[in-house]
Amino acid sequence: MSKSVTILGISGLYHDSAAALVQEGHIVAAAQEERFTRKKHDYRMPVNAIAYCLQEANLSPEQLDYVVFYEKPLQKFDRLLETWIACAPRGFRQFLMGIPQWLNEKLHIPREIDKALGTPFKGKYIFTEHHESHAASAFFPSPYDQAAIVTLDGVGEWTTASIGIGRGNRIELKYELRFPHSLGLLYSAFTYFTGFKVNSGEYKLMGLAPYGKPIYRDKILEYLLDLKADGSFRLNMDYFTYCYTDVMVGEKFAALFDGPRRKPESPITQREMDIAASIQSVTEEIMLRIVRFAHQQTGMKNLVLAGGVALNCVGNGRILREGPFENIWIQPAAGDAGGALGAALFVHYQLLGHERTVDNRRDLQAGSLLGPRFTADEIRRFLDSAGAVYTYFEEENALLETLAADIEASKVIGWFQGRMEFGPRALGARSIIGDPRDEQMQSRMNLKIKFRESFRPFAPSILREKAAEYFELDPNKESPYMLLVAPVHERQRIACNGQEDGLSGIDLLKVKRSRIPGVTHVDYSARVQTVDADRHGRYYRLLERFQQKTDCPLVINTSFNIRGEPIVCTPQDAYRCFLATHMDVLVLENFVLYKDRQPSISRQEAQSYMAQFELD
Repeated sequence: MSKSVTILGISGLYHDSAAALVQEGHIVAAAQEERFTRKKHDYRMPVNAIAYCLQEANLSPEQLDYVVFYEKPLQKFDRLLETWIACAPRGFRQFLMGIPQWLNEKLHIPREIDKALGTPFKGKYIFTEHHESHAASAFFPSPYDQAAIVTLDGVGEWTTASIGIGRGNRIELKYELRFPHSLGLLYSAFTYFTGFKVNSGEYKLMGLAPYGKPIYRDKILEYLLDLKADGSFRLNMDYFTYCYTDVMVGEKFAALFDGPRRKPESPITQREMDIAASIQSVTEEIMLRIVRFAHQQTGMKNLVLAGGVALNCVGNGRILREGPFENIWIQPAAGDAGGALGAALFVHYQLLGHERTVDNRRDLQAGSLLGPRFTADEIRRFLDSAGAVYTYFEEENALLETLAADIEASKVIGWFQGRMEFGPRALGARSIIGDPRDEQMQSRMNLKIKFRESFRPFAPSILREKAAEYFELDPNKESPYMLLVAPVHERQRIACNGQEDGLSGIDLLKVKRSRIPGVTHVDYSARVQTVDADRHGRYYRLLERFQQKTDCPLVINTSFNIRGEPIVCTPQDAYRCFLATHMDVLVLENFVLYKDRQPSISRQEAQSYMAQFELD
């Protein structure tokens, strides 16, 4: 087909609402609703994200050709009804709670999208299947003309995991796992049981795992699931309650794991660490079996991944190192938000038949830097209105020299540059950065900047050409989206010489393990982001300048937000977060602000505002 089309993809109403705009096959814009509303994992219709996408493309709603929703609500409603009936009378309360929202909103998606657009849409509405959207988001932006496709998440309509194949401009899903048997829901059940919040605490569970030992692994495999050689499994639903209550597990589950669920915000014990290590081990085993089966069935050398479980970067690292595929690519917005992008791309390529051209050296995701950006005039107007004290750098060279010196001096930098990231990772556009050589930097950033648990690891951003010197990565591979965990290279490690003797749990943090302790986890691993000049521009040049000063080609990179708050979107968000924390420096494009020069009244106002997020 020759006619170019403009397609708006939408996800939401369940978790992580988002919008994405594809024009002539090009990804013009994509953003999550939470970044605009400041409500983490906002599931409501993404009114603000839709408005942003249209504004970025300079389009009105009337100029859209297609609007695509990332799943089929009627099929999802069918699954819920069937589950409620099968669990009756236990599911009656869930039925009473869920039916009004479905009848009033979720079964009327076109009406709700018309409201979001501000006008009745005259084009065509399309509904893709949930895992179809995930698969499309994984394959179509990838740098491969052909690839095996694996999607893994909680649940869509009925499917919880799928295996398929992508060729050219088409995808086909061949195998699936169906609800209630779900790797995502299994992992979330343990997230809940260890006292973390489902759909946001899974990262914490993964980060906690290296502090424990997988002593419950055999018990999980014996009692909770029947795992097959191909990675498929059946859960023993006697231990899970998510089909008929709003909690994941019950008393029988607790009896299996030596006591009740940990209360949120209570101290984390060795039991929770061992449980985290055990379910992480089982999850990795399932992921490896699934991708090996996918390779056996497809014969492909390339693999693409999406779905919330594809954010398990420890499992991804093992797939890269131990799996049968030569190359893997993971959708940066692998969760439900990425479904908006996948739905739009599915229509462009699969339904409309547009030709797809790939470059095996570079994906089509544009570094996942697909969100809003702000001009110098917009930033200056805001800073002046806030009474902020700042320095404006006309020349980038002077800016980078100043900031590299600040990082070397162990200052913590709020870094706000260019277009905001799409997906859960900060990739050098909305980041907090620091010196990875500083032994105190991890605990300082966790407790005084992020206001989160001290055990949480931080990621390194490293010049791509230097990555193999610091981490056990193939020099020909890259990890631009921070979705792979790799071991710290032996050359960078420091012998413990008995310092670990008698230590366990969080106390293991006291031991310096490498020359870059700020990004080295207790198991000598790191979640690596490789940074290159084409994708990352000024961020790459900052790392270059830091290397010139220190001979260290990497920095700590964590997302620019505090615990419970979405990643910052606007200069206003960044300034408030800067003032309310112990961050030392804020960089808004060419504007640099130092904490000790800011008005005290602004700090008090920011702290009052940010307090709402800290215990989420």
